Amino acid sequence: MTDDATSRAKAELRPQLLATRHALCAARDRSADNHAVATLARRLVEDLGLAAGSTVAAYEAMRTEPPTAATIDALAAHGIRVIVPITLPDNDLDWCVAEDERRMPLGPDAISTAGLVLVPGLAADRSGVRLGRGGGSYDRALARRGTDARVLVVLHPGELLDAALPADDFDQPVDGVLTADGVTLL
Repeated sequence: MTDDATSRAKAELRPQLLATRHALCAARDRSADNHAVATLARRLVEDLGLAAGSTVAAYEAMRTEPPTAATIDALAAHGIRVIVPITLPDNDLDWCVAEDERRMPLGPDAISTAGLVLVPGLAADRSGVRLGRGGGSYDRALARRGTDARVLVVLHPGELLDAALPADDFDQPVDGVLTADGVTLL
């Protein structure tokens, strides 16, 4: 696909995926999902050998996204430094420590210290293509991640698709998907 064709294909998919997500959200127990995702993320951190003092980049979920509050709290309670994004005027991402009420910026390169990066998305396919909301914020940030960092997109069950998603050259791949039902490495 050409860049224009890919952009059009993505733009056409997003409303469909958002409609599906709204239906999914209505049928999900948000509290149960919050705790399930936290339990799985904690186990993933252990499996990756990340210990107290390690850094995980996460995000604070919007209402229709899979909840991440319990994940952030659980990781921080185990001594993991959790950083979350601050959106800059140009849609790039800076980072701050999640527990920092003042939200002191750490700089856009702070993501390079993370051993695990949890990112939002609307869907992913089995080849590691993630479709976000279209601002490119996470693709720019992921280009600055550490070479050993694992990247997982946090989705609702059913948002990992068998069909290929459109992708541009600048789209950053993910290593797996984390849902309330489990972790799928790609």
